[in-house]
Amino acid sequence: MIEECKLIEFPQHGDERGHLVIVEGNQDIPFDIKRVFYIYGSDKDVIRGRHANYNSEFVLINVAGTSKVKVDDGTNQKVFDLDRPHIGIYLPKLVWKDMYDFSEDSVLLVLASEHYDNNEYIRDYDEYIKVMKNQ
Repeated sequence: MIEECKLIEFPQHGDERGHLVIVEGNQDIPFDIKRVFYIYGSDKDVIRGRHANYNSEFVLINVAGTSKVKVDDGTNQKVFDLDRPHIGIYLPKLVWKDMYDFSEDSVLLVLASEHYDNNEYIRDYDEYIKVMKNQ
């Protein structure tokens, strides 16, 4: 499962006026975008996320600043650096995610495949391990 987590480089267009990055659902990312949210103002020592989702897939993009994302499938872990505004990380269903090491100017944009549903979140790591053992 961890091997499905991957960096995606989005097309950049730019000239003397600046840069434009386009991200389209079902084209640049592998799902239809149903929800968009962003995280900002998190201190360097804060860890966000700390959950997995039964149904939602995500793409995370640091549109400003930097952060790190640790992904975990119950057996393997991997850390991704999000440090360029045209790079995102794709996270499939049932991947535990921790976002951390936010720069002061970090704005982490999250594109989600599903609308918010609290019942599809696994927020306890021990429970997550049990779920993964049954997969």
